[in-house]
Amino acid sequence: MKKIQKSLLIILCGILSLSFSSSAQNNFAKSAISIGVVVEDIDKSLEFYHNVVGMVKVREFSVDSEKAKQLGLSNGESFDVEVLKLENSEQATEWKLMSFNKKTSHKNKNYIPDENGIRYVTLFVKSMTPVLERINKHKVKTLGETPMMLDENRQFVLIKDPDGNFIEFIGPK
Repeated sequence: MKKIQKSLLIILCGILSLSFSSSAQNNFAKSAISIGVVVEDIDKSLEFYHNVVGMVKVREFSVDSEKAKQLGLSNGESFDVEVLKLENSEQATEWKLMSFNKKTSHKNKNYIPDENGIRYVTLFVKSMTPVLERINKHKVKTLGETPMMLDENRQFVLIKDPDGNFIEFIGPK
């Protein structure tokens, strides 16, 4: 009898732990996230993310100075946001570009550990061929010894955006 009670208690604890962990996961209205990236030159970055990376612009919006201050987004500086995605679908992650017309220091940003914060993004592709064609067409330098095979099936390419953020591509050759 004690073995049955102990087994039931273990099962009950397992069910409760699953329901608690899944309730946090179910609290999100979207499964994708939106990432805001402050860039030095919005036009240069739009060109890079559209023509080199292959993202599509899905919308844009503005935040006026009063609203930006009320929301704690800036100290009263208004700004425009250009929203890009890898594909125009509701589930796709948003890459939100904005600029405050401030110069970016690329000093000592040669490798990922050279600065704190979000340093790189990884994009998984169906084929590396069109990615490399765009990179070469726009004369973007690949970093390290990339492209390089990670294993029998996956190739790795590393580049930087105009502000020094690293972009990794992983996919079949």
